[in-house]
Amino acid sequence: MAARPYWRGQIRLALVSIPVEIYSATKSGATIAFNQIHEPSGKRIKYEKVVPGIGPVNVEDIVKGFEYAKGEYVLLDEKEIEGVKLESKKTLELTQFVDAQDIDMIYFEKPYYVVPADDLAEEAFIVLREALRRSRKIGLGQLAMRGREYVVSIKACGRGMVMETLRYADEVNKAASYFRDIGDADPDEELLDLATTLIDKKTGKFDASEFHDRYVDALKDLIERKKKGKTLNIDTDEGGADPRGSNVVDLMAALKNSLGGSGGSKPAAKKSATNSPTKASAKKPATKAPAKSPARKRA
Repeated sequence: MAARPYWRGQIRLALVSIPVEIYSATKSGATIAFNQIHEPSGKRIKYEKVVPGIGPVNVEDIVKGFEYAKGEYVLLDEKEIEGVKLESKKTLELTQFVDAQDIDMIYFEKPYYVVPADDLAEEAFIVLREALRRSRKIGLGQLAMRGREYVVSIKACGRGMVMETLRYADEVNKAASYFRDIGDADPDEELLDLATTLIDKKTGKFDASEFHDRYVDALKDLIERKKKGKTLNIDTDEGGADPRGSNVVDLMAALKNSLGGSGGSKPAAKKSATNSPTKASAKKPATKAPAKSPARKRA
């Protein structure tokens, strides 16, 4: 495997230890990186590490420090930090198993692929994978890597397993503080049925390849036009309408129009009726005909 493992160690279940390697399951998407430029000279701005009263310093002279009081630090070098002993640095012990739906999605942070470290570990690896799949459970444990200890979950995934780091409880803001002002009234049943029908109509299988970063595409297009010296017409919407004003629209009509075929057919029929020859001819004398046709005859 060409990629370097993010972590090497073992998964332990009771008295069984399985040597494994984990690899990052995700990568950064295509992004546009900007540099800060000194406009008068056109040169890039750079940053130096400086000490007040001393000036620029060498990277070799920099150590980590913890501020325990204002201006007072405990200094630690990398060897001292690495010397902190935690069993979870090399061993992920599965201490609990839960149903996946028991963990709110907001706690899941970053996924990693888990593979057996060698051929000897493969048999035990497969046994654990299939036991997780058959029981429809995910395993929980703690793992130390890159300077901190994580709560992690393990679940079956294809021929391998996926490990996901989880946020601690104190890293998640309580939803109640944000949702408390939202009313608890029951929605109108007909509106709810229309919304549910709309969701059913748009339901399908998730395919990540169908989505891409349109903002990055737009930035690339902007950069290309600037390179060619094209004049840019930048739209500014400074005094735009308050988006909350859209609530004035009849929600029932909006949902029916969104459904198109079923709910939207009735509004379409009304439009065609108003454009019928009989009604159109009845309206014209009251608007355009009296103003224009007499003037032409007199001319």
